[in-house]
Amino acid sequence: MPLDDELAAWLRVSLGAGLRGDGMRRLLAAFGGPLGVLSASRAALARHVSAAVAAAILEDTRDEAIAAAAAWLEDPANHIVTLADADYPPRLLQIPDPPPILYVKGRVELLAGPSLAVVGSRNATVQGAANAEAFAKALSDAGLTVVSGLALGIDSAAHRGGLAGQASSVAVLGTGADLVYPSRNRALAHDLAARGALVSELPLGTRPHAANFPRRNRLISGLALGCLVVEAATDSGSLITARLAAEQGGEVFAVPGSIHSPLAKGCHALIKQGAKLVESARDILEELRLPAPAAAAPDPPADTRARGLLDALGHDACDLDTIAARCGLPVAEIAVLLTQLELENHIATLPGGRYQRVHR
Repeated sequence: MPLDDELAAWLRVSLGAGLRGDGMRRLLAAFGGPLGVLSASRAALARHVSAAVAAAILEDTRDEAIAAAAAWLEDPANHIVTLADADYPPRLLQIPDPPPILYVKGRVELLAGPSLAVVGSRNATVQGAANAEAFAKALSDAGLTVVSGLALGIDSAAHRGGLAGQASSVAVLGTGADLVYPSRNRALAHDLAARGALVSELPLGTRPHAANFPRRNRLISGLALGCLVVEAATDSGSLITARLAAEQGGEVFAVPGSIHSPLAKGCHALIKQGAKLVESARDILEELRLPAPAAAAPDPPADTRARGLLDALGHDACDLDTIAARCGLPVAEIAVLLTQLELENHIATLPGGRYQRVHR
C-alpha cells in the first residue's frame, strides 16, 4: 500500500499533538479533508481545536513518524484505513466515536464481515478458557469472525478458537499495530497477522498505557454484532465491553458459572441486567438468526472406571478426598485414573490439589 500525498496528509493531521478522534473529525468536516486542514491558517484551525493543537498540526515536525509509517506499509500485509476509504468498517461508522484512522495488519476485509466479540478474564480458569475456545470455534465455523483484545486468558482462547474455524479472528490492540502486548502472545499475534488481523487506532510505536485499553474496548464491541462474556469478575474490564456493546445496539451474551466462583459473578450480574444466558454457541446463533453448524459429540473416556470417576467428579471442582468418598475406589487407583483423564483432556488440575471436569 503506497503512502501518497492524501494518506500522508491524514497521518500528519492525526499525529497533531493532543488531537483526539473528535477533534480530527471536526477539522475534516470544516475543511473538507486532511489536505484542506493543512492548507488552513492557524487562526482558522483554532476555531475548531485548541491553539496549541492548531500550532502542532501546522508544524512540520512529524516527518520521522510519517517515514516510519511509509516503511511499515512496504509490507503488503499492512494497511492504513481512513474514514474516507471504502475499506473502513461500516459498523464503526455507527458508533459515537469512530477512529479517523485504523492501522491494520493482516486481512483487512475481516473488519467489514459479520463478527462477534468474545471477551473475559485474564486470569481464566481451565474450564473458562476451554469454553471460550469452543464457543469461538463454533461461531467462526458458523461464519462469524471472532473479535477480542489479545489479552491473556479468555481473549487468547477466543482468538485460538476463531483461528481454528472458518471465519478467523481479529485482535483490537491497545498499542501500535507494530507492537505485541503482552509479549507472551507473540506467537498468537503472528498467527493472527498471517490468518486473521491485528488492528489499532493508535499511531505506530505506541507503547502499552493503561488508559488505552478501556478506550479500545469500544472498537471491539463496535466491530461486532454482539458481545459474549465467558468469565468475568465484578470489576472486570470485560464488563465495559459488554456495556458498550449494549449502548451500540449489539446483543450481550454471558456464560453462567458456579455460584462459588468469583469469575462467574460478572457474568451473573450481566444476566441479571438482561444479558442472554447461553450454554452453547447454538444459543447465540439462534438469537442472531444464523444457521448453526452440526456439532460433533465429544469422545467419552475409553475406560469404564474412568467414565465412572468422571461421573463422580461432577461439574464443580473438588479434591481427592471428596472424589474418593463419592466413588469408593482406593486413592492410589483414583490417582492413576485422574492422570489418565487429564492426559485425555477430560479434566484439569487446579491449585490446591483440586480437579475439575473440562467440557469441550
